[in-house]
Amino acid sequence: MRQPEHTTVPAKTAALPGSDRPRPASPELERAVISAMLREPEPCVDVAVSILGRDAEAFYVQQHRDIFSAILDISDSSDRKVDLVAVAHQLQQRGKGDEIDAVYLGDLYATVATTANIETWCRSLHDLHMLRRMISVCTESLLQCYDTSARPAALIEKIETSVYNIRNTGAKSDYVPLKECLGPQFDHLLKVARGELEVGIPTGYSQLDDYTGGLKPGEMFVLAARPSIGKTALALNIIRNIVLPSRTPHPRRVVFFSLEMTTDQITRRLLCTEAKVPAEIFQRRTFMPADLARLKAAMETLAPAKLYIDPTPGLSVAEMRAKARRMYLTKDEDGNPMIDVIVIDYLQLMHADVGNDGRQNEVAAISGGLKSLAKELNIPVLVLAQLNRDIDKNASPDALPKLSHLRESGAIEQDADVVAFLHRKRDEAKDLPPDQSVEAKLIVEKNRNGKTGIVPLFFFPARTEFTAASPYTAADEPPARQ
Repeated sequence: MRQPEHTTVPAKTAALPGSDRPRPASPELERAVISAMLREPEPCVDVAVSILGRDAEAFYVQQHRDIFSAILDISDSSDRKVDLVAVAHQLQQRGKGDEIDAVYLGDLYATVATTANIETWCRSLHDLHMLRRMISVCTESLLQCYDTSARPAALIEKIETSVYNIRNTGAKSDYVPLKECLGPQFDHLLKVARGELEVGIPTGYSQLDDYTGGLKPGEMFVLAARPSIGKTALALNIIRNIVLPSRTPHPRRVVFFSLEMTTDQITRRLLCTEAKVPAEIFQRRTFMPADLARLKAAMETLAPAKLYIDPTPGLSVAEMRAKARRMYLTKDEDGNPMIDVIVIDYLQLMHADVGNDGRQNEVAAISGGLKSLAKELNIPVLVLAQLNRDIDKNASPDALPKLSHLRESGAIEQDADVVAFLHRKRDEAKDLPPDQSVEAKLIVEKNRNGKTGIVPLFFFPARTEFTAASPYTAADEPPARQ
């Protein structure tokens, strides 16, 4: 039999005007958070604890407090996993089994269909918990102010301390003494100098890596361009250089969130680029036996790649962060995270839950969320972005993009550690033979931890591939078709 939810908590203060009003709470949100923790303990339990702390008072309904505490007990144990049976048993051990039966736990489990919004739900519960605590503190403070024997200065200090404690509910101390950082950083720099450690993940474009040090952990790298310039192509080229054992001695694992292209389109591009054959020859049925042989060889080369493609359109920043966290917490057979790099194509196709605050604030929330994710997981996040139309209005066809051309928000410029603009003359690529290229530039316009400059590239439109302009080797040349 389903137990009724409690909707009141014993009052800790005397009655005051308005104190009989219901405290801010949302049993529906609480049910959603508990449901997510039961359905996907990893990573939902960690997400809930990181936001709500371990204080069951974050939940208003007593039953939910008991279940939350039981889940934490189980997750703290090394030999048990969170599931309905384990939670029911733990509640029995706590003497709560009669109040919360298996039927009620089953109802909770079925409350939500997806856990993607667990972070948003937890932050809302955290806010409601803070409001309830503020009501208690302010009510108690009002009563104390009627005590004429109280010393005002001491009372103010007490009230300020109480409010400060609420403000820092669940906050973790992140202060680290400098002397504790010096030794590890000295060892890190020494290993880099000896070549024992990479500064960042090499992109396969050595001149770009000279500027940026590669894709560095915890940094957000923004690659921006006008439409149809080739930012997706360059991103896929970089991914190919990172994930293929044939191109790097240390292949990485990449998750590619493609909000614009389908999985089939991305796979087709990778195949044709690796095979160095134009996709149009298959559409027009003008391919030769050698083209098929190269395509088969490309398939064998790409097969070992640890590339995971998520083509979900209209992804929110909260959903994307939840997915990325889940993949990061999933370990391989060696105990390493499932992903080393996150790539997003592209930022302006995402959305954030900011109400009606305007598109600029929404893009700012997305940009800030992606930067926070890079720091939280300590892995690089490569974000593609669209430029606004101002550059097209410029009278000079050679006009180079600037930071002010980033579309919809200056927050992208502020949050990014590196901003690089891909630039070329779009018309030069029209009706170009498959084995010919056009000049392109990758302009490193912002680099928080290094120098800026221009990386010259060649772009082969037929096979959507960017190659280094200098030094130029025979490996960069397209094979002759037979």
